[in-house]
Parts: sequence; structure tokens; C-alpha cells
Amino acid sequence: MGLYQRWRRLRLAGLQACALHTGPGSTPPRWLVERLGLFEELWAAHVKRLKSMAQKEHRTIQITLPGGQKVEAVAWNTTPYQLAKQISSTLADTAVAAQVNGEPYDLERPLETDSDLRFLTFDSTEGKAVFWHSSTHVLGAAAEQLLGAVLCRGPSTECGFYHDFFLGKERTLRGSELPVLERICQELTAAAQPFRRLEVSQDQLRQLFKDNPFKLRLIEEKVRGLTATVYGCGMLVDLCRGPHLRHTGQIGGLKLLTNSSSVWRSPGAPETVQRVAGISFPTAEELKAWEEWREEAELRDHRRIGKEQELFFFHKLSPGSCFFLPRGTRVYNALVTFIRAEYTRRGFSEVKTPTLFSTKLWEVSGHWEHYQEDMFALQPPGPRRDNPTSHPTDTLALKPMNCPAHCLMFTHRPRSWRELPLRLADFGVLHRAETSGSLGGLTRLRCFQQDDAHIFCAPDQLEAEIRGCLDFLRSVYAVLGFSFRLALSTRPSGFLGEPYLWDQAEQVLQRALEEFGEPWDLSPGDGAFYGPKIDVHLRDALGRPHQCGTIQLDFQLPLRFDLQYKGPLWLSPFQVVVIPVGPEQEAYAREAQQGLRAAGLVGDLDTDCTLTLSRRVRRAQLANYNFQFVVGQREQSKKTVNIRTRDNRRLGERDLTEAVQRLLELQSSRVPDAEEIF
Repeated sequence: MGLYQRWRRLRLAGLQACALHTGPGSTPPRWLVERLGLFEELWAAHVKRLKSMAQKEHRTIQITLPGGQKVEAVAWNTTPYQLAKQISSTLADTAVAAQVNGEPYDLERPLETDSDLRFLTFDSTEGKAVFWHSSTHVLGAAAEQLLGAVLCRGPSTECGFYHDFFLGKERTLRGSELPVLERICQELTAAAQPFRRLEVSQDQLRQLFKDNPFKLRLIEEKVRGLTATVYGCGMLVDLCRGPHLRHTGQIGGLKLLTNSSSVWRSPGAPETVQRVAGISFPTAEELKAWEEWREEAELRDHRRIGKEQELFFFHKLSPGSCFFLPRGTRVYNALVTFIRAEYTRRGFSEVKTPTLFSTKLWEVSGHWEHYQEDMFALQPPGPRRDNPTSHPTDTLALKPMNCPAHCLMFTHRPRSWRELPLRLADFGVLHRAETSGSLGGLTRLRCFQQDDAHIFCAPDQLEAEIRGCLDFLRSVYAVLGFSFRLALSTRPSGFLGEPYLWDQAEQVLQRALEEFGEPWDLSPGDGAFYGPKIDVHLRDALGRPHQCGTIQLDFQLPLRFDLQYKGPLWLSPFQVVVIPVGPEQEAYAREAQQGLRAAGLVGDLDTDCTLTLSRRVRRAQLANYNFQFVVGQREQSKKTVNIRTRDNRRLGERDLTEAVQRLLELQSSRVPDAEEIF
């Protein structure tokens, strides 16, 4: 059976042992050799199948290039890289990947059918993502070979890449090991090892990664189809959607920057993993230019400035939390004063809400299901010893955002349409359980405050409020000297609610963006789980991107918290309820109800004579009926109704036919104050 024979498995129960080794000259772990052997077996079968498909499906296909030019290719044979070479040698050398019919595609993967083809280079955002994703695979391969690391995940970022890997319960990566790890990365890039894409079944996936519990967890959580893709590069085999560079030799300059600890979240106890971050470029000259730029950036680093000017500092005894010194507090207060004045000018009311809530609140809002791992939870003291029969208290959690608390504030009493839009602003303290490796000065903290506001509005007020928020952003950033770019982030895979509601919400945001007149991008799948949003991206003095402000449209929380307001007559689902004084008036009450319905109005009937008249009237007012038609013996004899409003205004006795006609006039004119002008 060769390399892939079933050797004695390395037991990783509970991740207690990983057979780690140090030194590039050491013999590779058996699991690494066994995994590579299985990959090579599967690769050989793949090459054979591909050759068979090329013979069986041999036909000419049409490839459309940017600009509309069409070229011919051979199905299951011609690759994007071959077409790039036909266009120009420069394009072939600089292309990092392709897009085929809008989908990411490897340059060495044969084309299968008529396609629109676009080439990606490092100059584009998509090209950088591919380049840095391939670089993190190089880092993973080096970590396996040098340290015997068990790989977790390795994504690209906006400014490079990082890889998380596990070295054992008691092992961490020392700073002195980073240069050695970097040297092995450089050796791997110099070797120009090809990236090989392979599609495998779920059973084959589990066999390839049987000794890596992190990958097995990802397979269980992420792989939904019958097959998935893995990539081989040298001795590395990793679960990945791709695409990747043709070979590691396209990475001309690579530098590892930092090492830190991070936390791998799992259903069991979280595991501490090692995170190494880096940067790479197509040429060594570009890396050198970046290093010079980084030196300048370090001089302007806000953490350095904060220390030198005695504005703020951080302390290990409160990680991820800032200590503002007197000078820093002055700057902070000046910013709060500025934003507070803007809030006042724009009709916002400042509120204060608690910091600690029962997790039942977050269960109602949906955050406990989707955000629990990023929250600080605590268990209050249990039942007192002198009262063992008392019930245990709820689990509590520090609030990571203000929205559920503002929903409680909205719903603590009945609300009228006259109060809308209700704009609430909050500078309260928030806490989020960020991993230690992700903390970064004032840009990523565990304890922070922000200018956070929520607007409760009716559907017909929505577009105007979004336009107001966009104007708010532009006004504030203009004062602070920031330029910005907007992005519409649409529904993610795990969204809450009905698709048609998401479609409507996204259309509202898109119309507002188009009317706003500033450039914007589409970010499919980047919305929050509860609604789409407009993200605001800033660049600092050195051109570094930061995702900063956001306008989020949340139509789930009003449903989850049953937020209601007393709407105008023409929008109300509770327009009129007819209430007979006693059983003798039920027949006339039904006649009045039928007259309302025949006219196209919403008319209900309350014949529950087990309650007093005053209690039935009060019940109707609490249910937000715009009007109550009370009918007794007098009204029955005169064909009239005695009218009250939901605000308990008594409008007196009116002719039934005239009252119905007046309601129709108020409904057709869509007046907001029908009860007052009846």
C-alpha cells in the first residue's frame, strides 16, 4: 500500500499529543507522510479522469474576453493560463487567478464550456485576496514541516494573511522561532511548488484529515455538498475552496510580522492556538517599499502617539480595555460633545441603559444563538444557604450592543404614531469577548463606547431616515477630514427571516445609496444575520482601510420584541370595534359591524357580556382600536352609535350611516390624526 498504508494513528484525543518536532531536518510526522500519500493516489486518479474527459468531450468552445473579443478553446484541455500567454507574456506572468462566468477559477484548471473569462492580477482587490490566501498556505506548510503544527485555518485579510495552528496544550510559538519559520517559507516559495486542485468526496476528506480534529470540525460545519476541494502544495494538503496561484514561485517577497495566541471556538472547551500573521508581494522590490511605508506608519501609530503624548495606555491586568489619561479624556470628551450636538440637531434623544442583562434578553433578540461566543457571560451567586428552596438566578451577560435594550425602552409603554420616528442615542459601555490575538489599540477592544443610535420608524418613513443617516455620516466625516466609500452588504447564508423581506430591505438601502450620490460597492453575503446594512470604509493618513460606521436595517427585532405603535386610521388593522351594552343590543351591533365591513372598513365585534362595559372599552383601547362604537338601547332605537377613541376621547352620539361615511373620508385622505379631526 506504499506511503498511504494504515500506519499507527497519532492519537489526538482531546488534543493531548500531536507528536510535535522541531528542526527542519527532522523526519516528517507519520500523519503528514500518510496524508500526502493518500493525496498522491487521489491525484493520479484525477489526472486519469481528466485525460479521459478531454478525449471524450473533445470539442471547440467560445471564450469571451474583457472588451467582447472571442477566442476559441478546447473543452477540458485549454486553461486560462494558456489563453493569457496567447494574449501577452506580461499578462501570463502577472495574472494570479481567473474569473470564469464571474466565479473564481484557477489559471491551470481546464475550461469546460463556453465562458466569459477575466484575469485577476495583484493590483485588484480580488487578486490580492488570492495572492495572500496562497501565501498563508505556504505559511501552513512551513509550520507543519518545522513545528509539526496541526493546522486550523488560514485566511487572507485586507492587509495580508495569517494562519492559526495548534502546537499542543503547553507549547507556544516563541518570537525567536519566527525568523526560522520565515526562512522556510522563503525556501518553499523559491522551490516554485505548484498548487494542485483536487475534488474529493466527504469520506475521502475525513480520511485525509483524520488526524486533525480542527479540520474534521470544519468539515462537519461547512461542507454541505457531496464533495469539496482540497489543494496540495509540496507536502501540504489543505481543505480549501481556492483558487490559488499557479505555483509558490509567484511569491517574490514574503515577511512574517507577528505571532500571538488566539482561541479556537468549538462546542467543547475553547482551545488556545498560535496565530502568525504576514505579508507578501509578487516582487522583493514591492516588499521593500512596503517595509519603508511600514516604518513611516509606525511613527504615526496611534498607540505610540497615545503613549508619547500621555493620552492613554493599556495594562495587562485589564486586557483589551483603555485607560484614558487626563489629556486623552479631554480629546474623548470633545468628540462626545461634538457628536452629542449633532444628535440634538438631528432630533435624537440621548438615553442610558444598563450594562448587565439576563441572557433571556439575548435569546429573544437572536444574539445568543448567533453571537454567544463573542459575549462575556457570568453566573450570579446561587441560592443562599439559609434559603435552599429559592430558585437559581438567570445567567447574565454584559451587553455587546445597545439594540435589544433600546427595544425594551421602546416597548415599556404604548407608543403612538405621533412619536415616530423615535431616535434614541446611547454612549453606554459595551463589552465584546475579542480574542487576544485580534486586539489592536483603540481599533479593536473588549471594552469600548461608541456613538450608537437606533431609529424606530414606520415603513413609509424608512427611506427618509436612511437619507438622514447618510447625511449625518457625511457631515461628521467632513469635519474630521475623512474621505469614505460605502458598501451595500446583503443577506448572509445564516440570515433570519423571510427572503422577500430581505429583498424589500435591500431595495430600500439601494435606492437611498443611489440618491445619495456617493460611490458605493456591493458586498454580497456581508450583511448582519438580522438585516442588510450600509458599511462605511475609511482610509487613515497612510491610506490603510478601516471599516468604521454602519447603517443597519433591522426588521427582525421589531418582530421578536413585538414592537407596536398606534397607527393612523388608514394603516390600522384595528379600526373600529362595536360594543353592545347588553345582549339586547347584539343584533343591532352586528348590523353596525356589517355596515362597516360593507364599506371596506375593519370592523370587529365584542359581545363578551361577562365583562363590564367599561372593561370592554378599556380592552379595546389597549388593543389600539382607533374607534369604539358603543351601542345601547338609545342608540339602537335611533340607529346611532356612541363613539370613543383609543385615547378615551368621547366624541358623542352620531348617526351610524354618517359615522361610516366620515370614516371612509378620513381613510381615503390618509390623515394621520383621524381621532382628533373626526
